[in-house]
Amino acid sequence: MKTLATIALATLLAASPVHAANNDPVVLVHGFLGFGTDSFAATGFKYWGGFNDVAAHMRSGGRPVFTAAVGPVSSNWDRAVELYYQIKGGCADYGARHAAEHAAAGHIQKPAGKCWAADPANNPNNYPLALYPQWDAQHPVHFVSHSQGGQTIRTLVQLLENGPPSGAGSEGDGALYAGGKTGWVKSASTISSPHNGTTLRDVVVDFVPMVSELAGSIVGLAGLGGSSGNGFKFRLEQYGLAQAPGESIGDYMGRTRGAPFWQLSNRDAAQWDLGPDGAAQLNAWVKTSPNVYYFSIGSRATEQGSWCCNNTDRVVAPFQNSAYQYARNDMIFFLKNAAGEWVVPSILQRGMGSYRSAEWYANDGVVNTNSMRAPAGQAQHQFNGTPVKGSWNYLGYYDHHDHFDVIGWDVPPSVVYPIYDRLLGIFSEL
Repeated sequence: MKTLATIALATLLAASPVHAANNDPVVLVHGFLGFGTDSFAATGFKYWGGFNDVAAHMRSGGRPVFTAAVGPVSSNWDRAVELYYQIKGGCADYGARHAAEHAAAGHIQKPAGKCWAADPANNPNNYPLALYPQWDAQHPVHFVSHSQGGQTIRTLVQLLENGPPSGAGSEGDGALYAGGKTGWVKSASTISSPHNGTTLRDVVVDFVPMVSELAGSIVGLAGLGGSSGNGFKFRLEQYGLAQAPGESIGDYMGRTRGAPFWQLSNRDAAQWDLGPDGAAQLNAWVKTSPNVYYFSIGSRATEQGSWCCNNTDRVVAPFQNSAYQYARNDMIFFLKNAAGEWVVPSILQRGMGSYRSAEWYANDGVVNTNSMRAPAGQAQHQFNGTPVKGSWNYLGYYDHHDHFDVIGWDVPPSVVYPIYDRLLGIFSEL
């Protein structure tokens, strides 16, 4: 049975939907291997809710809620760029310097197929409509993100307010890169996000063929096929890797497997940003803004045990470690086999010694729970009911909840909706 952690989260279940004192929109931003509302429309399966509907529930109080769809395996830079243009309108410009830096892997600065129309009355190319074209300091938004989406919205806030790390003008004249867009984001909330990376990357994401297998597992969770809705899309037009209409995930991966984008040397991709090393690099320039309210929520689906042995085809002997974490039986099926191994990132097999200390062992099947709180070295505190701007207000973690429980994939509405009700209540008071 799913239960709630005692750490600062009793209030989540006590909260009820609140009619907003302000009506600033919420933008939902998915994580790694996420998808948009149109991907599996025929089945009714949604990233935000599974067969529940988190976005619709959040709208029931009268606040506008938009659901974004960015590159599911792209870097946080590329995802942030897409998120900006998807909300504001226009054609994605990934930056002149950024595209040149990754030109060897085929990065295109302004690819076709990444445009959104700000004006529905003037849309001769029939682009998808922008989510909120009036977005500016007078019309701010609240971001709510899951998993990698937390890194993405942090990157976007940094670009909006300060421009690129190499300075204004270094990326060309793209609207995003001038900086100075203070006040455009009122709050940024992250749910089960790998602020300091996830050690799962060393086991799964580093091995490129697993990407397609993991995507297939997610799609297969609800029996979703490639013909449902528009199907899963990798959205890699900026690398010249557009997915053909009706092309299956398997066919696409087979066709593009040799592309430089998928190589481990490419650091403009999720497989770099999601690891502890990539996250540390991101955190070195993506800082907590003094102008934004930040909120974080964690999750955990493992339990402490006394004996552990890693995969028997690679380990020489079991070892005793009272801090080791085992996957709970109610963890979603395609995470369970990995959760007991990657928490101690293959240290025996690789001879790496103590790669991560015991506080990294607890996890939700995808992300280490201690990584969900805040970026290392940046301002944070335990939320006590009074939010602090420019600091990470940590609301605690959900115990016995895996990475997809917190977005409603295999739990009833009575479990998942209170998470978002509580956030809406907080937003109304900002």
